[in-house]
Amino acid sequence: MADQTHVLFVEDDDVIREATQLALERDGFVVTAMPDGLSGLEAFRADRPDIALLDVMVPGLDGVSLCRRIRDESTVPVIMLSARADSIDVVLGLEAGADDYVTKPFDGAVLVARIRAVLRRFGHASGSDRTADSEAAPVGGGVLTFGDLEIDTEGMEVLRAGQPVALTPTEMRLLLEFSSAPGTVLSRDKLLERVWDYGWGGDTRVVDVHVQRLRTKIGQDRIETVRGFGYKLKA
Repeated sequence: MADQTHVLFVEDDDVIREATQLALERDGFVVTAMPDGLSGLEAFRADRPDIALLDVMVPGLDGVSLCRRIRDESTVPVIMLSARADSIDVVLGLEAGADDYVTKPFDGAVLVARIRAVLRRFGHASGSDRTADSEAAPVGGGVLTFGDLEIDTEGMEVLRAGQPVALTPTEMRLLLEFSSAPGTVLSRDKLLERVWDYGWGGDTRVVDVHVQRLRTKIGQDRIETVRGFGYKLKA
């Protein structure tokens, strides 16, 4: 079944790990489940999964540190699992390179929906939903230039002052949204809808952290905050 989506799931609670693994497998995913961060890192390097689900509080190597190690080696999508929506761990996970997070306890259907949304952004199919969607590029072909920033919307490459800029797929999609409407303010809710594929209200911290990560790579002053409204790319 080589065409199935492979999920790495790192969770130290035996009941949650086993129940979630069974639920994901029923939805057509192949799941490698590990009880701690060190075994999770080994499994990631051995199996190269399509997506990683990492609980924040796992022994050996915590989820945030594991996310950071994965991000050093790969742009594979990462979803963090946190027991508290208001926890600083959520922000730390996003700053470490996670693409999204889900709060525990979670509904299995919601988790599957979030996994599929992330996979669509990354151009992967997702479990039994594999044939349902195809991803459309948010911007047409060509090279867009903003000061010393060059964005190749066909080759999906970014240069700053002639030097390549390494972006995760989520960061690239965020930049493409901004570059498709330079000078136009995009609200956090609109960015959640367009970049994170949320058909419902989401946590805008996801947007804020990703914008800050993007700024560190393309220039702090390139994306402007419009207080009370959102963000815009300086034309």
